[in-house]
Amino acid sequence: MKRQASEEHVSTILRSLPTRVAPTGLTTSLRVIASRERQRRLEGQSLGKVCNRWLDRTRLTVQDMLRPLMLPATGGVLSAIVLFSMWLVPTYPLRAKMTGDIPTQLTTGVQVQRSVTAALSDSVLVDVDVDDQGHLLGYQIVSGADVVADPLMRRRMETALWFTTFSPATAFGMPMAGKTRVLLLPGPEIYYVKG
Repeated sequence: MKRQASEEHVSTILRSLPTRVAPTGLTTSLRVIASRERQRRLEGQSLGKVCNRWLDRTRLTVQDMLRPLMLPATGGVLSAIVLFSMWLVPTYPLRAKMTGDIPTQLTTGVQVQRSVTAALSDSVLVDVDVDDQGHLLGYQIVSGADVVADPLMRRRMETALWFTTFSPATAFGMPMAGKTRVLLLPGPEIYYVKG
């Protein structure tokens, strides 16, 4: 009860106070301040300004993160270059002037071991295909086709090629198929031509 009376007493005292009137220029100055703030925010919301603000923040963040790492990273890159050059210079192969290729026995071509006489009327140049066993697979006439146009001469040439013994080509010691060029001369001789 007492509390209710005190609240009524405070209400009556507050009602008896004179009403305060705002200064005459207050509303105008508040509107001007609000308008300026609104204009400032609108100008700050353009795409260019937003991008610039974002780039500035990103640049500052990256600089803050990378600045402590710059010295150790630079030292690491420079020491890697120095160590790599110390390794590279002694191991870099110097090329000597070579006059020709050094022959090795890693690969060999097809060779004629034993030939049979062809008894042709003129010379014929033939490319011969040989398998990995040294047997004739086929042939192509390079020159002298007019000589073997005669069926008898062709049969003589083919017989001579079939009975000629070849040693197969090798690669790293293993026999493999290959090709060679053979010159069949008129008379009892066959010449092996590298080619």
